[in-house]
Amino acid sequence: MLDVTLGLAILLTGGMFFAKIAQLFSLPSVTGFILAGLILGPSGFSVITADTVGHNLDHFIQIALMLIAFGIGEHIEIRRLGKIAKQVGYICFGQAAATFFLVALSTLVLSWALNIGKPFVHHGVLALLLGAVALANAPAAILHMVRELDARGPFTSILMAVIALGDGLAIATFGIVISITHQMVSPEDISLYSGALGSIYEIGGSLAIGAATGLLTDIVLHKTHNRGEMLTTGLALLLLCGELTRVLALSPLLAGMTAGFILINREERDIRLFRILNGFEPPIYVLFFTLAGVHLDLSMLKLAGWIGAAYFTTRFCGKYLGSWMGSHLAGASQTVKKYIALGLFPQAGIAIGLVFVINSDPLLVPWAEEITPIVLAGVVLAEIFGPIFAKKAFLQANETTAPMNKQQSQNPENSLPGLLFSRSDELHLMPWAGDTLYPSANPKGVVIFGAANYATVRGLARVATILAHEFEALPLSVRIIVPGSKWNMANPNEDSLFLPETDEVKSLGYPLLTETIQGEPIPGLIQAVRENSTKALVLGYPLGRNPLTIQKIVEKVAASVTCPVVVVRFIGTFACDRILVPILSPDELELLLPVLDAMATARQPTITLMQLLHADCSRKEIMSAEEQLHQWLSMNLLETTTFPLAVPAGSRLEAILQEARHHDLIIMKAVRRRGLNKLFLGSLAAAVVTNCHNPVFTVYPGKASPPPKKTG
Repeated sequence: MLDVTLGLAILLTGGMFFAKIAQLFSLPSVTGFILAGLILGPSGFSVITADTVGHNLDHFIQIALMLIAFGIGEHIEIRRLGKIAKQVGYICFGQAAATFFLVALSTLVLSWALNIGKPFVHHGVLALLLGAVALANAPAAILHMVRELDARGPFTSILMAVIALGDGLAIATFGIVISITHQMVSPEDISLYSGALGSIYEIGGSLAIGAATGLLTDIVLHKTHNRGEMLTTGLALLLLCGELTRVLALSPLLAGMTAGFILINREERDIRLFRILNGFEPPIYVLFFTLAGVHLDLSMLKLAGWIGAAYFTTRFCGKYLGSWMGSHLAGASQTVKKYIALGLFPQAGIAIGLVFVINSDPLLVPWAEEITPIVLAGVVLAEIFGPIFAKKAFLQANETTAPMNKQQSQNPENSLPGLLFSRSDELHLMPWAGDTLYPSANPKGVVIFGAANYATVRGLARVATILAHEFEALPLSVRIIVPGSKWNMANPNEDSLFLPETDEVKSLGYPLLTETIQGEPIPGLIQAVRENSTKALVLGYPLGRNPLTIQKIVEKVAASVTCPVVVVRFIGTFACDRILVPILSPDELELLLPVLDAMATARQPTITLMQLLHADCSRKEIMSAEEQLHQWLSMNLLETTTFPLAVPAGSRLEAILQEARHHDLIIMKAVRRRGLNKLFLGSLAAAVVTNCHNPVFTVYPGKASPPPKKTG
């Protein structure tokens, strides 16, 4: 039998792996989680099964359901609905009523026709339960898609509000239906009056416990100020709420949603617990959805039969017709009328959770065997086609600012073809649009760039020329001819080797010096630097998925020369109007100043100096760091638009990547490390080069310090 701890590790790892694969196809992570469960479960390799690890993790399912219900309550904030409240209300109740009616009616008719020997109560209970489950949407899947597409606008706002309110209505309806079915299937012969009282008890009791939990949580939050204390007490109250409703035979989902609803609609509106739980939820959600996939047996598609087909079809029809009627009555826009239903089609977490509730209810066991394959088969199909329809809705609504899509268009590495095939056209170098750069009448040395790749040589030539203008030097293109290469054997005309960079340098207003060296790259570059009065050496990271393959060459050369080495990572369109300079300490600016001066002189960009502070720094430390940066800027880069910025960084890499979205180019210092020092301490610059979708300059100090400065 598989160990539970190992099972957890397999579920988490497999879920995240397939989530990344799903993202490559522009599908939400939830689809990847469920796919992982399918592959790990009975439908795949049977690594995880309900009989081995699955049932031992049922408590994670209960926790996840409570957190999902509580999170849905957050999105039902009455004050935020505002002007769209009418549209949201009509659409929400319209799609819910139509879906429940169509699914329940079709189930009742087919169940009676296919199982004539069973009592009518059996068919009625099955119809009511499937009708209630059909109302559930997939808030997690749509929320993932909204974030990935960066969708914003009235359509997105209405859709998210409808999903949140709709799932709240689904949970409430399910609670009512469970109460009604309990009275219908109770072994005791109870009167209509007693049945109504029983329903009122279940619904009212769930609402009361949820409201009490929300009020108590609000009181506790005002008494605690530490994030750890808030997480501990808030989670304890939610779990206590869930366990109390289970013991009293009430609805934990309805209670959890009510708690979130009460908390978010309080006058104080304390959302800290929601945000803290956001950091706690991901692994629980991964386990929940991956376990849901484990419970999905593709053979159930056959068991679902005609009722399963009717459930899937009538649910879609109900969502579409009901939302269209609701939006028409509310006077919504044509975009909302046409496409709102596509965003309501996905179904995953809540529906699976409701199935788990039915399976754990002793009174509903006879129906669970029929409902489970029907709903799970519908979830499989909805998770395959639903995200595709939802994405189409956002695109048709024209509300996707989609920085991810822009990055993919600039960087083929982000798309699936880019991962499978190496490309050489990542660099898009626009014609030089700046002022002509006039060389010094008395040049003092050279700025060398290595011309090893025709795909990047023009870009390197431009960077080297800009630096040469700063140092009052000339650009020198050096091409290393490796013995035995086709260039060496063919004895070509040397001038033909330098045509691309010659044209580029000339377009900036400079002449180009050239030199060829026979030998290996590292000794050849070191020789070129030492034989000339070199102010800087410019090299290029190779294009493709692994730019750091040149790292050993760069580090060995930088350790052997006295001038700074500027290594350029080209990706997407090379522009330098908005430059980001991340630093750990202001001391790094001494090395970077000549490069910043050069860029400022050539293009007059906007430069942001971003100092990365420790995550727990105080406001005073932030202000002090920004003041220090401001003082440095007041003495340097006087004619350039600059912004000092001090950022508390929980992750330095993530902080840089977030800020890089608003910039064209990153310039940062690289640290030379070797051996175990490099292995354990790593390199922030290398991580940025590997993960960032902006061009990057990494500046290595030469073995002599300080770096060369502008003369004359």
